[in-house]
Amino acid sequence: MKFESLGLAPELLKAIEACGYREMTPVQEQAMVPARRGQDVLINAQTGTGKTAAFALPILQQLIDKPRTVAPGKARVLILTPTRELAEQLSETIGDYAQNMALNMTAIYGGIKMDGQVAKLRAGLDILIATPGRLLAHTENNHIDLSEVEFVVLDEADRLLDMGFIDDARQLIVQTAKNHQTMLVSATITPALNELAHKILKNHEEIRVSKANITAETVEHVVYPVSEDRKLDLFMALLEEHNWYQILVFTGTKKQAEHLLERLKKTDVPVALCHGDTRQGQRRRALADFKSAKIQVLISTEVAARGLDIDSLDYVLNYNLPYLPEDYVHRVGRTGRAGKSGHAISFVCPQEARALMRIERMIGENIPRIYKRGFELTEADTLRETSVPKPKTKSRKKPAEAGKSDQPKSGKSAQAKPKRKSRKSISSRAGGAKNWKARKKR
Repeated sequence: MKFESLGLAPELLKAIEACGYREMTPVQEQAMVPARRGQDVLINAQTGTGKTAAFALPILQQLIDKPRTVAPGKARVLILTPTRELAEQLSETIGDYAQNMALNMTAIYGGIKMDGQVAKLRAGLDILIATPGRLLAHTENNHIDLSEVEFVVLDEADRLLDMGFIDDARQLIVQTAKNHQTMLVSATITPALNELAHKILKNHEEIRVSKANITAETVEHVVYPVSEDRKLDLFMALLEEHNWYQILVFTGTKKQAEHLLERLKKTDVPVALCHGDTRQGQRRRALADFKSAKIQVLISTEVAARGLDIDSLDYVLNYNLPYLPEDYVHRVGRTGRAGKSGHAISFVCPQEARALMRIERMIGENIPRIYKRGFELTEADTLRETSVPKPKTKSRKKPAEAGKSDQPKSGKSAQAKPKRKSRKSISSRAGGAKNWKARKKR
């Protein structure tokens, strides 16, 4: 379906063309019509499906249809998001859509002094993008009046819930105009999110472009069973063997992230670290270097990478599995975006077996196991891992490599050596860091 069929203003169509968009994605097709007519909308779709355009373009069109001057210290559109990286990303993306419009827009978030943000808020804003905690502090100091806000968007609403920001968000929402339009955008749907939707949405349209809580079909999932103390060695071995480039690595803790960073610094692998204690300037530089392929590996904790937006990121590695399966969905949502292929690789020790079970149940897939020679678990550990029941949902077609290199998990056959065949589906090029450096010279 073409964007022209929606009757969007010429300035929006020109911007859409400049962004390289040709046809609407499924979520855009379903969400933009009710959103444009001012209806409350709940959008449940995976990361990389075009959710931002699905809510931003209808709002921009309504701003064009009903132009008015924004009074000082007021705002027309309020978009709440959980992290400063996401706030910056939204500001950049929506700025692209509004490039032919004379709009005043800013992103407000914590981690920097409030004083520099006050002047922007008092100038009057068409679009205000903010993290809840920092914006609430500004409203309490009378730096901004939200009473004329006509449009409210909760982006990544599930993360707002998980990170404990929803109470702040609701305090902000009640300050907006009584008849405002609300859009709730989330990659996952949980009972808590359904409860939130019931409280803040009125006669809403629910958009679910695919089964809730699943990852993109273009993402290939694999698991490497390995003991916790061998994960670092396994990562180094696979990095050298496959020469993964632009790989985003999620660790469970900042300490694990720093340990992995120090190990990689001793090699020729270009690497950077991003976690909650990283200074804003350093974090921004690390993300920019990763996007531009100046570094090969970006090590991150969950929240620190929320602002990362790369159209063609091929690899995401879960060095440690998250406790919540929803976090797995968000992590691997960094790859396989907009119909492109991606690879979600997970190192799983026996102690993480139940976390893996929860993930498999959520995504409705039995994730193939790959047993790397020299890193096999003991028979006792293997039995512990496979004692977890598998999901009833039928699995997707297994990637070729997984079936070729899987090792039997229990019984007498468990001692048989695994077959060693090619792993083309998740490898890139052989040769390790030397090849990375050679590619950078070309």
